[in-house]
Amino acid sequence: MAIVHGSKVKLFALSSNRELGQEIADYIGIPLAECEIIRFADGEVNMNISETVRGHDVFVLQTTSKPVNEHYMELLIMIDALKRASAKTINIIMPYYGYSRQDRKALSRQPISAKLIADLLETAGASRVISMDLHAAQIQGFFNIPIDNFEALPLMVQYFKDKNLKDVVVVSPDHGGTTRARKFALYFNAPIAIIDKRRPKPNVAEVMTIIGDVKDKVAIIVDDIVDTAGTVCVASDALKAAGATSVYVCCSHPVLSHPAIERVQNSSIEELVTTNSIFLPEEKRISKIVQLSIAKILGQGVLNIIDGKPISSLFTYDPKNRL
Repeated sequence: MAIVHGSKVKLFALSSNRELGQEIADYIGIPLAECEIIRFADGEVNMNISETVRGHDVFVLQTTSKPVNEHYMELLIMIDALKRASAKTINIIMPYYGYSRQDRKALSRQPISAKLIADLLETAGASRVISMDLHAAQIQGFFNIPIDNFEALPLMVQYFKDKNLKDVVVVSPDHGGTTRARKFALYFNAPIAIIDKRRPKPNVAEVMTIIGDVKDKVAIIVDDIVDTAGTVCVASDALKAAGATSVYVCCSHPVLSHPAIERVQNSSIEELVTTNSIFLPEEKRISKIVQLSIAKILGQGVLNIIDGKPISSLFTYDPKNRL
């Protein structure tokens, strides 16, 4: 039995990112709890929890990246198993919230899948959700249980501060990311620029207009998700054409669907700096991609939650408290 600050605690890591789960367990100072994930020939999933969870505060790490639906079913079945095994609380650590980009009805007769996921997690029996850099802030309002939305910003700021870059401009890849870019820029006393994407007519390539001065500056594109990397690679070329001396990209979640790796490798991007919110297999760990670990942020968050302490201090960069 693991006792953390007087509480009985268990941490499980499902199949999506056991590497991160082990890092969090090491930070907290407990072993990863054991569970067997059983897959039947027809694709169904079952769970066998190998140790008691009765009366425990249980934390389950599952990042819902590809295969998204399989990872969600694993998680929902695990929550149900824990509820039926009399866990005291069931806290879901989901650094990347799959379906988060479906946060509203963009067209008539479309679902709001991010809300559906929230309903499924609550109905299954989750007590709390811990996520990171949700694609849309309103997702927090889809839940009737506590949801903690951590930020990778302190890690990213720390990384770029250590590089001692001069003449920085922080770039938002679209109008929607302006708030994120402005927050990042404050730590560097840097201006921001915005890339305005417009498609003049159907089947014609997007035209990128840069709002702001990037000439003779180091550009840092700040985004929450890089998926196929098309936007950031084209944006990098546009920034270089406008006079930027070099271009970096930082994002919280490296979805990196095909052909993202090839695009990044062949692009004008110096580095794509991201986190380990999503596990990257060896073939995706190219030299241009830098992964920063969020284990300490999430681990300290877990400890603060157990102790009933605030977590707001983990949202800001503090040079005296390196994460």
